[in-house]
Amino acid sequence: MKFISLRRIVISLILINLFLTTYSQTVEKKTYQTTFAKSVPEIDGLMNDSCWNKVEWSGDFIQTQPYENKPPTQQTKFKILYDNNNLYVLIRALDTEPQKISRRISRRDNFDGDMVQICIDSYDDQQTAFAFTAMASGAKGDEAVTQDGNNWDDSWNPVWYLKTSIDDKGWTAEMKIPLSQLRFGKKAEHVWGIQLMRHIFRLEERSTWQFIPKGSPGQVHLYGELLGITSIKPKQQIELLPYTVARVERFEKEAGNPFLTGKKSALSAGLDGKAAITNDLTLDFSINPDFGQVEADPSEVNLTAFETYFSERRPFFVEGKNIYQFEPSNTIVINNMGADNLFYSRRIGRSPHNSPDLLSNEYADIPESSTILGAMKLSGKTKKGLSIGVLESVTANENAVIDNDGTRRKESVEPLTNYFVGRVQKDFSKGTTVLGGIITAVNRDITDPALDYLLTAAYTGGIDFRHNWKDRTWYVAGNAEFSYVKGKEEAIIATQQSSARYFQRPDANYVSVDSSLTSLAGYGGTFKLGRSSKKKLQFETSFTLRSPGLEFNDIGYMRYSDVIHHGTWVAYYLREPFSIFNNFYLNTNYWMYWDYSGKLLSVLTNLNFNSQFKNRWRMNGSFTRISENTSTNLLRGGPSFVVPGSAELNLNLTTDQSKKFSFNVGNYHGLGDVKSYQYHEYWMGINIRPMNALSISLSPDYSIQNNKLQYVETPTINKDPRYIFGELDQKTLSFTFRLNYTFTPELSLEYYGQPFISAGKYTNFKKTTNTNADKFVDRYHNFSASEISYNATDNTYSITENSSTNSSYSFDNPNFNFRQFRSNLVVRWEYKPGSTVFLVWSQGRTSSANDGSFAYGKDMKELFGIDPHNVFLVKFSYWFSL
Repeated sequence: MKFISLRRIVISLILINLFLTTYSQTVEKKTYQTTFAKSVPEIDGLMNDSCWNKVEWSGDFIQTQPYENKPPTQQTKFKILYDNNNLYVLIRALDTEPQKISRRISRRDNFDGDMVQICIDSYDDQQTAFAFTAMASGAKGDEAVTQDGNNWDDSWNPVWYLKTSIDDKGWTAEMKIPLSQLRFGKKAEHVWGIQLMRHIFRLEERSTWQFIPKGSPGQVHLYGELLGITSIKPKQQIELLPYTVARVERFEKEAGNPFLTGKKSALSAGLDGKAAITNDLTLDFSINPDFGQVEADPSEVNLTAFETYFSERRPFFVEGKNIYQFEPSNTIVINNMGADNLFYSRRIGRSPHNSPDLLSNEYADIPESSTILGAMKLSGKTKKGLSIGVLESVTANENAVIDNDGTRRKESVEPLTNYFVGRVQKDFSKGTTVLGGIITAVNRDITDPALDYLLTAAYTGGIDFRHNWKDRTWYVAGNAEFSYVKGKEEAIIATQQSSARYFQRPDANYVSVDSSLTSLAGYGGTFKLGRSSKKKLQFETSFTLRSPGLEFNDIGYMRYSDVIHHGTWVAYYLREPFSIFNNFYLNTNYWMYWDYSGKLLSVLTNLNFNSQFKNRWRMNGSFTRISENTSTNLLRGGPSFVVPGSAELNLNLTTDQSKKFSFNVGNYHGLGDVKSYQYHEYWMGINIRPMNALSISLSPDYSIQNNKLQYVETPTINKDPRYIFGELDQKTLSFTFRLNYTFTPELSLEYYGQPFISAGKYTNFKKTTNTNADKFVDRYHNFSASEISYNATDNTYSITENSSTNSSYSFDNPNFNFRQFRSNLVVRWEYKPGSTVFLVWSQGRTSSANDGSFAYGKDMKELFGIDPHNVFLVKFSYWFSL
């Protein structure tokens, strides 16, 4: 392949050589000596149990934020005890102004107010840890720490116990952490890594027991050590969480539709469980899971060729998800590919693929999502550094029930499907080298010919590695992946013609649609080199390729294949306070893209910054320049199109979040060359904390855009396609409202509501002509008034080219008005550790039209004038162990 970017690659190599100075700082590890407790403390936060006198206090915390390696304004000390079943932690947070201690109370994992934390590397692998956080209010936080402290997963929810108290000398946190919630091997004597942290909310100050310099390439390997634990045995208990759910729905009744009677109810039950299979491996399973308490996805209008990425919110799939992640791009610099992953758990239980064709007198009851019959996860890490993650799930064969004047039939909309993910990673030399692999599989049992356009099987696999040296300040990393999918000819044709690759592009002479294929294979890979240092300068350069046939969307998420990418970023950090700043970060990077034939598609350059002022306000922003570029997807399978370059700018300001009133404002502006498009977006967030237990936020967002070339449709004349575009004027406004009231750390109420309105009007319709012409205006032809006409009766546009009826075609009016309101009210009561009751009220309203005019008052009136769809749900669960 020939690449015209040799100059930029040379620049990357020069930058690498520029930073070939290394930095090393050895920090002596602290140790704490614990002892076995024959009598144990009562967890009340009062530190009046005599057993605490058996161990010494340890303190001498060091400030890490905002000033590094300075004495903290307030001192902290702690004690640790253990017995055969639990670890006991007592943390004393001294404060000369106890009346200023922030006791913001919130739900678990909200991490608000004054807090202390202990991190425990019970594997002693210097890569993973378990973090337990106590807020002064008594609220809890807990996280599973991986990747040497570079990944913190707050979805991990162990069962542990906490009490706090405040007196005239400060505040105290007393914890009981069951050893069953930790993972450790069978040893006569244990050495565990530990780190303790304190955060003083009013000062935005952090201090730690074990000093770790800012910018260190990892944290867990630098933890201090906990000594003195002997003769404990790993706990292999079984935890069970049976639950039952009662659900009632109320919605508008539709005359003649036997499925929309205005009401629906259901009662179901299920079981979640966790079992220690060995000292190192834990099995999580769920039978007939229910996620009715999960907040709905935000509203959107997607006019692109690509599927929107939504984050996972379901607890079973969120907890411990990091072990299953395999990012084929494996670098943050790749624009529009950052979400790509070989495993995207939202595929499991997705909405059905098929939608049956109905006659005018037919009605259908179509499931909203595929039923998850069961799911299990086997995960853990051995004492030799082998991490294992296995996930297996089965979703049901889903049928639409179709009613034709009382006669009913079923039509399959989603086949019985099995999903499998297997992930392993091996640490060498305490994590300085990591080698891993992954295998995924999707197998569908397709028995209905109506679903033959779906793949019957999809397999992916990959290997990845990372090696660090020079005190982990330098790293080299990479991965390679492959995919293999199979199915009927129509399924493989659909795969070849999907937006991820568009093999049918007439000007792509290196790919083509083969209608005889029953399988498709592809491969990809990434290599990167970087420097992550405690000093001011860091960088990374990377190279990524994906063959046209690479496909992992059946169980993963991938926007597109058929791409080669090179990028580099260089960052400059000022971590210590200076002038008006607490810290300052500046980053510059570039990206380059080619298709698989070696044709340069685009070049992007970017400059961004992030800073915090000494008054704890924050500001960040970026500027991006995109060169004139070639789009291979703008015409949805048509020839490539040369798109004018553009410039993008955004700026954000956030005030001190520790205040009772705070806000943030931001804006984004995109301007295309030769006035090809304009996009402007403005947002803000208002946060009010009138009392410790109550928080209120309102976040409006308003955007306007004008796009001269928005895709509409591809009609054909005698198999000759016409790529129709219009000039789109779109306005979108949304308000996101949240109210959280926490009665106690165990009892809370949360409300979320979002009205969303978007309107788009199309004018100046055109067809493409010479898509690679030198001038933008020569790449399309605007239809004249004599060529285009609007038919109000059937709401379509008709085109007659050259005044010839043989060159006539039509397309639907693309104007749109989309209005949606989604809300969720959740009362959560953890009536005993691990056991909860949920009361949920969800409401949805959706309406649409094709006027295209934006009128907020009218649209809101229309939205709230329709009957809502209300869902009331009660979920009761009870945790116990065997």
